Amino acid sequence: MATLLHLDSSLWPVGSASVSRTVTAAFRQAWEDQHPDGTVVYRDLDADPVPHLDAPATAAGLADPAVHTPEQAAAFAPRRALIEELESADTVLIGAPMINFSIPSTLKAWLDQVAVPGRNLAAEESTVRDLPVYVVASRGGSYAPGTPREDFEYVLNYLRSLLGDGLGMDVDFIVPELTLAHSTPAMAELIPLADASMARAHEEAAAKGKAAAARASGKARPLMDLGAGDAAVCADGACAR
Repeated sequence: MATLLHLDSSLWPVGSASVSRTVTAAFRQAWEDQHPDGTVVYRDLDADPVPHLDAPATAAGLADPAVHTPEQAAAFAPRRALIEELESADTVLIGAPMINFSIPSTLKAWLDQVAVPGRNLAAEESTVRDLPVYVVASRGGSYAPGTPREDFEYVLNYLRSLLGDGLGMDVDFIVPELTLAHSTPAMAELIPLADASMARAHEEAAAKGKAAAARASGKARPLMDLGAGDAAVCADGACAR
């Protein structure tokens, strides 16, 4: 049975005008239409955030579980649960709205928890290698090549580097732009472009959700035991709903 791991991180709650949430919902609906008996594991990282990584949990992740002290085992248990949840997925869907030119801290906390050197991060045989991950990276402005703020594109660059180069996952982006156009008078002339971007994002989400479901059909990802090494202020459109 196929499994979709769906993460939202928008600070705007379910039922609001959050763009990243509406687009991830469109992807999820298309995926579920193809897998009515599939499993969806959902995490709202804003409503129910995971803890930020601390020293005990970091040290435990670098140690061989066979020699964990009781304190290390306790510190690592929450990380293990999140890591195995990721490894058991056939498809990963992440809502990553831009806030102050970066990703929400709640999403960064989740990434820090699941990235473990030697197991999946910079690992010769990453346990999530080639796992497809679709990222809805909404933003209030535009940071596309050729735009005045292209040098401020930190979200796609960071997530491509960590998820793709670091963890070995197969990364695909859906990028709704100019999401603040309707609520920002100075951006009024950009409303047609914002509407076109939104429509395109929903079309991509539906198409990619369906394709991801087809790719997940008949696939299963085995879990692996953890070894030791293997052993807001919004400005200039720099945030998004």
